[in-house]
Amino acid sequence: MSLSSSLEMARATHTGMVRAHNEDSIATDAEIGLAVLADGMGGYNAGEVASGIATSLISSETREALVRHSPHEVDRVTGSPFAAKLLADIIGKANTSIFQSASRQPQYAGMGTTLVVALFCNNQLTIAHIGDSRCYRQRGGKLEQVTRDHSLLQEQIDSGLLTKEAAKRSQNKNLVTRALGIEPAVEAEIHTYPAQQGDIYLICSDGLNDMVADEDIEMTLGAFGANLQLAAEQLVQMANDNGGRDNISVVLIRVKKDFPADEGVLAKFFSWFK
Repeated sequence: MSLSSSLEMARATHTGMVRAHNEDSIATDAEIGLAVLADGMGGYNAGEVASGIATSLISSETREALVRHSPHEVDRVTGSPFAAKLLADIIGKANTSIFQSASRQPQYAGMGTTLVVALFCNNQLTIAHIGDSRCYRQRGGKLEQVTRDHSLLQEQIDSGLLTKEAAKRSQNKNLVTRALGIEPAVEAEIHTYPAQQGDIYLICSDGLNDMVADEDIEMTLGAFGANLQLAAEQLVQMANDNGGRDNISVVLIRVKKDFPADEGVLAKFFSWFK
C-alpha cells in the first residue's frame, strides 16, 4: 500500500558557512513511508562516502524487503514488529559495507556516520538511530525530542555532571559514542511510537540543533508548517544565519491522514504466497 497520500515529506540540505564539503546525506520515499538521514565523519571526503553508502543502501534494501514483507507483520521469533527487525538487519548490512570499504581503501580509513531512519506503517513510526542526529515530533504545537543522543555530552547530562544549560556552551558537542561503520558491528537504538494525524516529524543533523534552539525550531514549525518545504528551507537558513558551523540537513514529514495496515481479503490472499 502506498503511503504517498497519507504522508507529506520535504527536505533541505546545505554545506553551511564554514565547511568546504557537505558530508550529510538524506533520502526520502513517501510511497513506502521511509526517511533516512546520515551525517558523515572522516578525513578528506570520507564522511560523504560513508553517509552516501548508508542512505543509498538502506533506501534500496528497505524498498526491496517491503516487496516480500509488510512492516506491520510480527516477527515469529522475537514477537516484535517486523519493522524493527527489518531496520536492524538492514542497518547491520550498511555498517558492514562502510566498515569494509574503510578497511580496503586507506583514504577512507576511520570513516563513519550518524544515522536516523524513520519507517511509517500502520499508524506507527519506527525510529532507528545511531549517534547524535535527531528526530523531533511536533504535536499540538509542542515540539518534543524523540531520540536520545549517543554522545559524550548526553552521558554527562544523564550522570549529572552537566546541566542542559551548561551543555549548550560545551566544546564537546560533536563527540559521539556510537557511529555507523566505525566498528565491525553496531547496535542501533530502535523504538516504535504511535503516529497521529497532524503530527510533524523533524529529522536533522546536529548542524541544525547546534545552531538553532529547540524553542526556535518549535516556533518556526508553527509559523511555516503549512508549507513543509518552506519550513525546511527556513530552518536551514536560520542555522546559517546563526553561524552555520556545520553541514545542515533537515527532513520534515507530516501525517496528513491515518495509514492503517491493509488487512483486506486480497492482502491476506497474497500474503500466502510470500
